Amino acid sequence: MSRAVSRAVSRAMSGPLSLVVRNVLFTIVVPGAGGAYVPWLILTRHGALPAPAAWYALPLVIVGVILYVACVRVFAVAGRGTPGLWDPPRRFVVAGPYRWVRNPIYIAAVLIVSGEAWLFGSPALLLYAAGLAVAFHLFVVGHEEPRLHARFGEPYEAYRRTVARWIPHPPPASAAPR
Repeated sequence: MSRAVSRAVSRAMSGPLSLVVRNVLFTIVVPGAGGAYVPWLILTRHGALPAPAAWYALPLVIVGVILYVACVRVFAVAGRGTPGLWDPPRRFVVAGPYRWVRNPIYIAAVLIVSGEAWLFGSPALLLYAAGLAVAFHLFVVGHEEPRLHARFGEPYEAYRRTVARWIPHPPPASAAPR
């Protein structure tokens, strides 16, 4: 009986609705905290509500949000998982923004926070964005890349050889999306 229940739960957790819920929860918890809550704390630390100072910075935030959504969608559709360490994609993802650069989701986060810093004219928020960029780099190099190499082997190494870590480049003409 417990084996049947376990299989039923497993099927329910891998369905399309569950995948949407898992990605929404991830978005609320991780990017929501790092890209909205912490910046809000930084901006309101002196008690005043922030006033936008440079509305022309808003497109940078919007580009970051669109890139983030594209990454989450690819992780869900192609990888059948989320960006969360606890629920990673089940398949190796080399589609969408991941054809152009290996870490677009981190780039999206830095774009969003940098855009917020510019929008509100906040040096403290810009410093936070720089700290995020350094932390992301250290995390990618020290944890994520070794983990992906161990999990996916040669396909990941071939990907590393052809797709840049941080600077987007058009994918090779011969590379077909997966």
